[in-house]
Amino acid sequence: MDNLIPAPVRTGGDGSGAFLLDGATTFDAGSGTENTERWLRTTLGAAFGLPLAPGTPADQAGNTVHLRIDATLEPEGYRLSVAPADGVRITGGSAAGVFWGAQTLRQLLGPEAFRRAPADPGAKRSIPFTEIEDGPRFGWRGLMLDVARHFMPKDGVLRMLDLLAAHKLNVFHFHLTDDQGWRVEIKRHPRLTEVGSWRARTKYGHRASELWDETPHGGFYTQDDIREIVAYAAERHIRVVPEIDIPGHSQAAISAYPELGNTDVIDTSALSVWDTWGVNPNVLAPTDNTLRFFEGVFEELLDLFPAETSPFIHVGGDECPKDQWKASPAAQARMAEAGLADEDELQSWFIRHFDRWLTARGRRLIGWDEILEGGLAEGAAVSSWRGYAGGIAAAEAGHDVVMCPEQQVYLDHRQDGGPDEPMPIGFVRTLEDVYRFEPVPPGLSEEAARHIMGTQANVWTEVMQNRDRVDYQVFPRLAAFAEVAWSRLPAPDERDFAGFERRMDTHYARLDALGVGYRSQAGPHPWQRRPGVLGRPIEGPPPTV
Repeated sequence: MDNLIPAPVRTGGDGSGAFLLDGATTFDAGSGTENTERWLRTTLGAAFGLPLAPGTPADQAGNTVHLRIDATLEPEGYRLSVAPADGVRITGGSAAGVFWGAQTLRQLLGPEAFRRAPADPGAKRSIPFTEIEDGPRFGWRGLMLDVARHFMPKDGVLRMLDLLAAHKLNVFHFHLTDDQGWRVEIKRHPRLTEVGSWRARTKYGHRASELWDETPHGGFYTQDDIREIVAYAAERHIRVVPEIDIPGHSQAAISAYPELGNTDVIDTSALSVWDTWGVNPNVLAPTDNTLRFFEGVFEELLDLFPAETSPFIHVGGDECPKDQWKASPAAQARMAEAGLADEDELQSWFIRHFDRWLTARGRRLIGWDEILEGGLAEGAAVSSWRGYAGGIAAAEAGHDVVMCPEQQVYLDHRQDGGPDEPMPIGFVRTLEDVYRFEPVPPGLSEEAARHIMGTQANVWTEVMQNRDRVDYQVFPRLAAFAEVAWSRLPAPDERDFAGFERRMDTHYARLDALGVGYRSQAGPHPWQRRPGVLGRPIEGPPPTV
């Protein structure tokens, strides 16, 4: 129990005995817990080579795992008890609470429970008699994965969902489009993937690097792939938030359909999918044709991401240069027609249109904190990435907020200041730095604080060419972030990081069993280094902004 991550609210028990998972252990699923029962039997049965049958023989209550829902508990909360007469009993406030309790049970069984087949016939399969009460601090505990800059094949996404579930994270923000690639099939606009999902070459390292990877790069998810990913996430009580980035970060879409760009300013037919990094000047034209085009995109997206599992739709809204709009007679005419004072209000007009469109279809719009500029639609929520300030302003104005400040929880930022970090980007954010991150800034009014829905870590993949690079940047820091998002920790300077590190000794063994290529606290292994590839390190501590 001293090795659980995230740390539970309360644990008890005198260590007087133990429950042994063995060939006779059965599972008893109450109404609404059947998916968790199947997951447990499949996962633990494979790890230990045990049959783990469903059903409860009357004389085997002490050798049974019982799963129940008790609506008097908070929805994602759970109680886990291990006792001689009753075996293991997991009671959750909902099916999700039962599932998080099952994740704790897996941790209690030791690192071998995280393997896909038995590796050690003598592995520990016992759990001390205990009582655990637990529940999350935040309802939004997320990870954003950018698959536009470097595509992650479907199996890698499913694996990432398993890793989120193992850390009790419940939101997967799926960044599907950007200048460098369009990653979701839209049947009414096939060129989005035929043209927009592939680039001829890729900048290797930071955009100032002189190195290129001349191998064409790309890929996309078919609509059936997306349905599979969403269903897989739902079985693990993870909501998927798809992101279609508009009106900036849109060169991949414009390269496929040049009429979407500002054709009265540049020759958009000459554009290709972008092969480097940074803020791209080529943005969507604020025309009726563009609105209708993306309404069609979102219509298909809403079918792929049902409201029950994806109530929020992310529209990006960040880093949209206004130079082309300033030079475009068509854009200026749109501003005059709509009575807009400036180009910031033109972007707000664009975002407000899709806020109304999504609201009419029972969804909620969420965007990066730039959507505050020029005025924010009433029902929109904000991902506060440039620091705390945007989130504070949004919360004080009555908007829901997800705190994900770049300076604190961008996991593409480097983990150490040493020379061996591969393609070092941004500020140094160590495991301890992430552990001391506080999502709710001090000084918020009580009413505003209620608008902090939660927090997420963001993973931008410009310098992460494959799954191993993503593993290296995300882990082990995601374990620290998960505890911040789940556990009710004291103030940052009062947190027991030494105790967390001790618990991580066991958690590293779990990550090893899962095959995660994390960064060792001793530094990168030789195969994880990228000598000679330019990054963009920023020296000194990150500002609090």
